[in-house]
Amino acid sequence: MSFTLPPLPFSTNALAEAGMCQETLELHHGKHHQAYVTALNGLVEKNPALQGRTLEEILRIASADPSLAAVFNNAGQHWNHILFWQTLSPGGGRMPAKLAARIDADFGSETAFKEAFKAASIAQFGSGWSWLVQDETTGRLKICRSANGGNPLATGEGRALLGLDLWEHSYYLDFRNRRPDYVTNFLDRLANYDHAEASMID
Repeated sequence: MSFTLPPLPFSTNALAEAGMCQETLELHHGKHHQAYVTALNGLVEKNPALQGRTLEEILRIASADPSLAAVFNNAGQHWNHILFWQTLSPGGGRMPAKLAARIDADFGSETAFKEAFKAASIAQFGSGWSWLVQDETTGRLKICRSANGGNPLATGEGRALLGLDLWEHSYYLDFRNRRPDYVTNFLDRLANYDHAEASMID
């Protein structure tokens, strides 16, 4: 089984008015994400123990084996980006009622959640990701971050509801080096909170 680049759930110019230009999406999806898929397929082809495995299975196997670091990085980035595209929406930034109630319960308010998410995103040194996750036992929401291609699936930190790419290629054309502005724009204008709510465990 080979992995393929999933299509975007919107056109490449759909997010331009909300702060993510067409060139960013064309490069990020068509070049960067495709490169992770291509590399992952090449690595799996050379490793019979990984062939026929799901992406999630490969991630879990590779996360526990330092000799599979290249596999983990590319599998992680493929998994992360699949979620990232679903995390974005041309009509983003609107918080649906069920998620809003959960955020109020666990963070105190939507404003407090956004401040905490922004702080975590800014604090991530170098390339990585910030996440809104739900504990699959308690149902509580929390924020975490990961370096490079890491993710909550690999660390067991919970079900990922939102994932924000903090690699510079995701925002440099639109925001240059201003990561705080990129994060604020994501939270207020791009975040697909409807998808996050639909991914929650009751």
